[in-house]
Amino acid sequence: MRFRPCIDIHNGKVKQIVGSSLKDEGSIASENFVSSQTSVYYANLFETKGLKGGHAIILNKKGTPEYEASYLECINALKAYPGGLQVGGGITPDNASEFLEAGASHVIVTSYVFSEGLFKKDNLEKISKAVTPDKLVLDLSCKKFEDGYYIMTDRWQNKTDTKLTADLLEELSDYCDEFLIHAVDSEGKANGPERGVLDILKCFDKRPVTYAGGIASYDDIKSIRDMADGRVDITVGSALDIYGGKLDMDEIIKICG
Repeated sequence: MRFRPCIDIHNGKVKQIVGSSLKDEGSIASENFVSSQTSVYYANLFETKGLKGGHAIILNKKGTPEYEASYLECINALKAYPGGLQVGGGITPDNASEFLEAGASHVIVTSYVFSEGLFKKDNLEKISKAVTPDKLVLDLSCKKFEDGYYIMTDRWQNKTDTKLTADLLEELSDYCDEFLIHAVDSEGKANGPERGVLDILKCFDKRPVTYAGGIASYDDIKSIRDMADGRVDITVGSALDIYGGKLDMDEIIKICG
């Protein structure tokens, strides 16, 4: 089990937000924390701690003025810690190379593959071929509905036709190197992890999987470690001390082992 740090960037600032509150119109979100530090500060901190495989996420919609500010902040973080961070937010075969050239170890993709509410396998094949599977992370962040957890796209605003299952992870694993899964209903709320999502993830061990959403205590982290036999990595956002929370990053690293 590894601790994967995060740098979430919204309107050009490093923030922690309530994931379900994110709106494209007006580029607004309910904020838990807005940092006075730049993304470079956090990238340097994570490098100092020896933490690799964290993710820098642009939370603004591509094509907006706010996206451009967040894009520049993200690029600065990648350049500050070459090979140490993955990057997501509006990634396509056309722009993936610029993030990799800036220093990203991987690109993280959701909305290009799950487009217009549908799983577009041809798009998956295109992005996987463009960056090669060993540079691709598939973000399968999901929200609970009556009959299961469904993948959400476009900054978690739109439901797709695709249900998160262990079989889906198996199907997609030939095209990517890792998976990133946010439990959208819990993201930014520090109200405990979504056990239903973790019950799915613990059944899969072919590729590294990182879970995010709701982690609020050291006991939460220990329970995820134990229930998945250490196979599921974690990220902690709003509950982390460097983002205004109470959990000490060094203690989290120690628990993860």
